Amino acid sequence: MFLSLHLICFLYMEKRKIEVCFTSENIDYFHIRQSHVVVVDILRATSSICAAFANGVKTIIPVATLGEAKKAKQRGLIVAAERNGQKRDFADFGNSPFNFTPERVAGKDVAYSTTNGTRAIVSASGGLSVSIGSFINISAVAKWLVAKQEGDVLVLCAGRKGKFCLEDSIFAGALVELLLKDKSFYTECDSAQAAIQLWNVAKVDLPSYLELISQRHRLKRLGLDDVLQYCFTPNLTDVVPILVNGKLRNANVINE
Repeated sequence: MFLSLHLICFLYMEKRKIEVCFTSENIDYFHIRQSHVVVVDILRATSSICAAFANGVKTIIPVATLGEAKKAKQRGLIVAAERNGQKRDFADFGNSPFNFTPERVAGKDVAYSTTNGTRAIVSASGGLSVSIGSFINISAVAKWLVAKQEGDVLVLCAGRKGKFCLEDSIFAGALVELLLKDKSFYTECDSAQAAIQLWNVAKVDLPSYLELISQRHRLKRLGLDDVLQYCFTPNLTDVVPILVNGKLRNANVINE
């Protein structure tokens, strides 16, 4: 009996923990050095990054500040930069997935700076790995995380200016739910459980649920909400962007 109980405890300890951080400002409360961090900014940074790699971008260099983005422009890099949803005047283009067309980005290096998403990527850089998650690559990123075989998983929601946001959180719930189908994972994290609950409510009627999202209405006021359906469509691509030496690269290409 003792041996059986000991074995059960051992097997449980060997399982991989999943946690969710609802804003990048709270990342210091998590043990990122023991975790594969998935950065999420559904509207729009991580959706745009996945679109860029689907369209053949070579690398994306995430920069946290506009000052760094301007220096990248001076070095001759293509620059995508926005603040509060709007393209900066020095940038080549802004933050819509539709900006990252093959004609603009295929085979090229792009410096990228956004209000929330790129700051979250930089803050996650101490993780075992840093990958980019979105609905458009959700199954691919889940498969990639399962294949890592060891290390915990932290889903890092970029949020909005330090505040909780619904769109990142429902994605976190969808990803956690997907990962928990693999028996090597478990969660005892309240924020992960809350994210799953939000996702279970949202997925019943996702178009109606999206009307609750404040960023959806900000984009609408700016005339930038044409990306909404795209950003919430699952599995449009199998790319998995990962951070390598300060640059995002396509994991599928690296592993070839």
